[in-house]
Amino acid sequence: MAKPIMIQGTMSNAGKSLLAAALCRIFRQDGYRCAPFKSQNMALNSFITREGLEMGRAQVMQAEAAGIEPSVMMNPILLKPTTDVGSQVIVNGEVRGNMTATAYFRRRKDFIPEIMAAYRALDSQYDIIVIEGAGSPVELNLLQDDIVNMGMARLVHSPVLLVGDIDRGGVFAQLLGTLSLFEPDDLARVKGLIVNKFRGDRSLFHDGVKILEQRGGKPVVGVVPYVKCDIEDEDSLSERFSRTERKAVDIAVIKLPHIANFTDFDVFSQYENVSVRYVTKPEQIACSDMIIIPGSKSTMADLQWLRASGLEAAVLRQAADDVPIFGICGGYQMLGQRIADPFATEGGGEIQGMGLLNTDTVFGQAKTRTRIGGVIAPCGGMFAGLSGCECEGYEIHMGETTVKESPLVQLSDGRADGACRGNVYGSYLHGLFDRKEISDGIVRALCERKGVPFQERPMSRIAYKESQYDLLADAVRRNMDMDLLYRILQNG
Repeated sequence: MAKPIMIQGTMSNAGKSLLAAALCRIFRQDGYRCAPFKSQNMALNSFITREGLEMGRAQVMQAEAAGIEPSVMMNPILLKPTTDVGSQVIVNGEVRGNMTATAYFRRRKDFIPEIMAAYRALDSQYDIIVIEGAGSPVELNLLQDDIVNMGMARLVHSPVLLVGDIDRGGVFAQLLGTLSLFEPDDLARVKGLIVNKFRGDRSLFHDGVKILEQRGGKPVVGVVPYVKCDIEDEDSLSERFSRTERKAVDIAVIKLPHIANFTDFDVFSQYENVSVRYVTKPEQIACSDMIIIPGSKSTMADLQWLRASGLEAAVLRQAADDVPIFGICGGYQMLGQRIADPFATEGGGEIQGMGLLNTDTVFGQAKTRTRIGGVIAPCGGMFAGLSGCECEGYEIHMGETTVKESPLVQLSDGRADGACRGNVYGSYLHGLFDRKEISDGIVRALCERKGVPFQERPMSRIAYKESQYDLLADAVRRNMDMDLLYRILQNG
């Protein structure tokens, strides 16, 4: 049987996902077979496993840190918000349908058998399971049917480490206030505190540690610094959305209201002279060297937002000036002539597309989920040099698109994917840019047009991610009481 340890936070974005990833990497470095687990994840960033099943990207990232293949057993329930009050519910990688928040909360406990079956599958294969909670564990109105924080800890008898985010202020109120709201049995499960995202001289927080331990009655396991590492994260509060710096080559990604899988573009941040900015206003894309329209969980609603915000008109002006436009998944659908929703997948109706590609999309009732590879088809425009390059990734979409243009990708199963016309390109393939040959080709073409030197990215995407996991793990290991951590793990 595996030893569990659980990371809970005082709030969303306290750093649970990255700390769980760090522990996965540390335990792997120390010779243990380790797996991540999160019973219920709410996110628009998702991933397709080799079996064609859908799971949240946070547990994919943590599995990579642990050096293992991602499995839906690591995230048995994924909620993908479709509206402010409803989500698509995915259980063990399969869509169960859309539910309002009220309907889902009424049924949450019904999913416990499937959660436990997933957990037991990991329990039989690994030495350690690092469990991640969600949001705050003391949302008092939601405690009765909790399945992701203390409810999960009770089910598997896991010790808990409580994480506070000092960078956002009020860490004493965060940690001590949270401890004060636990029921006695749950309070006993908390075996240590972690102060996360500390900036400056740690010795200045020596008295802070004493205060937390005296008032909270729990040891401080670590004061973890603000770690500057480039690791894919899925939180909507992601720092990348606030970046404004423009470098020699500037890529503008439109931050749609229901943006999905924005980690598709992280690879471009590896280039020293390339900036990747997420934009929400027309003036922010002026003078950009490439514009990307990303995936969306609500394509038609986000296209209407593009229209109302003035961004569609701005994109069309840039396209007329031959600025390359790239659409991925929902963004690709928006670039076409028409999107129809006869089965009310997104509420029904039909909407005119941006008209930059000669394609029509119809939403069906079945979701396409597949991992696949292929080669870039002969294409024109700035990125003609990519023709023949191998690519790989995964498809995850509801629509089927009829293409009356040249395809962008010839897939290994004989299908064509995407479309291209001049400097406008679209594809369903998430991960399309990850191959070094493809991202190098795009950045090189942008540099040539701009008249600036091309600086090749120094390593493959996989090697780069491995280096960042090691950087994160090293920083956490140096600032945690590892002997205490292992005692907590062993004693349960």
